[in-house]
Amino acid sequence: MRKILPAICTLLACQGIFGQGLSDTEKKIVSFINLHTPDAEKLLAESVNINSGTLNKAGVKKVGDVFAREFKKAGFVTEWVNLPDSLQRAGHLVATRKGKKGKKIFIIGHLDTVFEPDLPFSPYKKLNDSTATGQGVNDMKGGDVIVILALQALQSLNLLNNANITVYFTGDEEKAGIPNTVSRADFINRAKNCDVALAFEGATSLTSVATARRGTSGWKLHVTAKTGHSSGVFSAGAGYGAIYEASRILNGFREELSKEKYLTFNPGLILGGSDMKYDDANSKGEASGKTNIISPEVMVTGDLRFLTEAQKESARERMRAIVAQNLNGTKAQISFHNGIPAMEPTEGNNRILRVIDSVSRAMGLGPTRAGDPGSRGAGDVSYVAQYLDCIDGLGASGRGAHAPGETINLKEMPVLAQRAAILIYRLINAD
Repeated sequence: MRKILPAICTLLACQGIFGQGLSDTEKKIVSFINLHTPDAEKLLAESVNINSGTLNKAGVKKVGDVFAREFKKAGFVTEWVNLPDSLQRAGHLVATRKGKKGKKIFIIGHLDTVFEPDLPFSPYKKLNDSTATGQGVNDMKGGDVIVILALQALQSLNLLNNANITVYFTGDEEKAGIPNTVSRADFINRAKNCDVALAFEGATSLTSVATARRGTSGWKLHVTAKTGHSSGVFSAGAGYGAIYEASRILNGFREELSKEKYLTFNPGLILGGSDMKYDDANSKGEASGKTNIISPEVMVTGDLRFLTEAQKESARERMRAIVAQNLNGTKAQISFHNGIPAMEPTEGNNRILRVIDSVSRAMGLGPTRAGDPGSRGAGDVSYVAQYLDCIDGLGASGRGAHAPGETINLKEMPVLAQRAAILIYRLINAD
């Protein structure tokens, strides 16, 4: 059963907490963050200047140590969650405060970036008063720093007393250790004990957050066929060959499913010919063929993205039906594997959105609305979305995530930290 926030609905009408304008306490939160934003920028630079590509276990752990130091300043107890050596991942940083006041809050971030040590290093660099660049500056070390600044602000005013907050910064969000049932087991178990998940992946704007994210799945198509001289292709005896059958199937997917909202499917690799070798572990292969030989085998791998589990299952069923309509002389099989589940849009998520909206309006930012789920890929929050109410997109704003020249908007960083701190404060006082 999903947990919901019935108290929040009632409190939305309560001017003392959710009325227009900030309370005196909330104004003090804003003042603290404004005063300590330069310190937050220094912390951001320190973390960005440590390479923490997912496979750089030492670098990920070093960033974790830096953030653990800062969580301790906010009164949190920190620990490092190790993963089995077979996963070849560094592990995760967890910071906790145990209490009984208000909602039990689960805060999500990640320590790793897509920039491995063999790529050219891009250190933190301030381009002007409002923009800085560097590896992971936006995705998502900027979001991590926003979390830390918000919590330190609350701690400075003794607003975290008796709060129940778990902060979970994973070390392999960009490329989760496989199987993810192992790499995310502790993450999921801790989230199940909470009421609300707040995820700090990048903000698309000051007026939009994510109440839903699409999930990811994979598929593999294997086609076999009669082979022979190409002069007999299309005949009753020779058939059509594997390449024509694979082409029919892929085009059938496109015609049947491509117009459905939030559903996408992409063939990322295709191999076929008279001789083919596929390396599943490394997602690569070799193929050779002659134009006068009917191809006996094709392999295609791809992804499938969806907004709900029902949409995923429906798409898979329709894909299976297309695969089963084999051309003469061919056979085809498709298999599916799960990746990251969907963060489905729910009323519980919308309740949190209404709290964020009240904070944004009180801060003078105007309304906050749900963003387009189709504009985001999957993220760590999706692993726990079936267990508690979730919001994502609370982190840093900027451009070019996952690419050289990635940037953060420094002017918006303190505003986003203020919104995060006040949101947490109001959730703590929701009961």
